[in-house]
Amino acid sequence: MVFSALVTRKPTEGTISNSVEALDDSMLPPGNVLVAIEWAGLNYKDALCLSGLGNLVKAYPHVGGVDFAGRVVESSDARYHPGQGVVLTGWRVGEARWGGLAQRARVDADWLVPLPKRFSTRTSMILGTAGLAAMLAINRLQAEGSKAGDGEVLVTGAGGGVGSIAVLLLARLGYKVAALTGRPHLGDRLSRLGASRIVSREEVLAPSGRVLDKETWSAAIDNVGGPLLGEVLKKVRYGGAVAAVGNATGRNWDASVIPFILRNISLLGIDTVMQPFAARQAAWDRLTMLFTPATYEPLVSEARLADLPGMAETMLNGGIAGRVIVNPRELPT
Repeated sequence: MVFSALVTRKPTEGTISNSVEALDDSMLPPGNVLVAIEWAGLNYKDALCLSGLGNLVKAYPHVGGVDFAGRVVESSDARYHPGQGVVLTGWRVGEARWGGLAQRARVDADWLVPLPKRFSTRTSMILGTAGLAAMLAINRLQAEGSKAGDGEVLVTGAGGGVGSIAVLLLARLGYKVAALTGRPHLGDRLSRLGASRIVSREEVLAPSGRVLDKETWSAAIDNVGGPLLGEVLKKVRYGGAVAAVGNATGRNWDASVIPFILRNISLLGIDTVMQPFAARQAAWDRLTMLFTPATYEPLVSEARLADLPGMAETMLNGGIAGRVIVNPRELPT
């Protein structure tokens, strides 16, 4: 069957290009489940791939898209049947192999989870990789002993997908949330999601010259990395933990072992790519209980495949808040 996809090409000598093209099922990579995609997401990794950055794509032509939701067309795996709703995040789909920025995808059944019963495919992609990451981070913090009554939890990069969803989920769980953003104009939106106060990036980055600062937050979810993470670690209360989810501003920071030793804090790495099925399923099940789509809707932008190259550039420049969801069925007339 012929379908449309956003195809990324990069000549040996030349610049990267993206265009919506007609492809055939025979061109899809091998796999035991064929999915008709109803919604996909535009994530930071997708923006990197569409821009030829990050060294994520190893072969061209390429179809990006690290997450999608849709309906099974064909399956040789007994766990999935035609018409069933499914969700995919991670497993290097959209990076090492073709992904969800298309009307169809062929994947391995082991990479899928059933569409949560309380969610539409659209709602599942409002969450997507970002929602999964936020839920996994909260689950890890709570496994480390974090409780709602312990004090404020800081969320950095709160204007992005992971950060904004984390703010909503933490507030729903009864936590006091300090939302850090470099975009002050998003303050009202974050407050409506449940943030108890808005923190400026400059407030946290102001250098003190000390290896330990005043104990401020009981825990943190960091989506930014770089020097900001180093400053956050200095300010976490005794016995607290920081869940590291992203590295939008850098991979490295000046670190000291002192906060870990003298304050007994933990730094937790959160991966969404290779999480086993049980952890994914548990996170999605919990999301169905906590996520309120109507509350988050003001931070949702819809896009078509043809819109994505321009939106990718905007995203990399910090110009997009919340989540971008993609309807591959809507094509230019």
